[in-house]
Amino acid sequence: MFLHLGKNETVKSSDIIGIFDLEGATLASGTRLFLKRMEAERKTVSLCDKIPKTFILCDNIYTDTLYITQISPISTAKRAENFNFLTTDNETENLDEQ
Repeated sequence: MFLHLGKNETVKSSDIIGIFDLEGATLASGTRLFLKRMEAERKTVSLCDKIPKTFILCDNIYTDTLYITQISPISTAKRAENFNFLTTDNETENLDEQ
């Protein structure tokens, strides 16, 4: 499955490592350093016309990529959940039983 991130950009759901709230995550100095390093290494893709809200870290066989989007982290996570991307094994079993 693929997850649409905005501006015609999609990623394979299996490549997503995490979906993070940009405002909350950048409170930690380690996260700020990580974001700066990804930007310096040109591994950041901005999908924003407005204020960024979310960053999505992806890893595939070629490279790590950090996508920055104006879509809220809650909306992004809900989109991913619609494809059973963020469910645990137990939650998937419960869905199968219903």
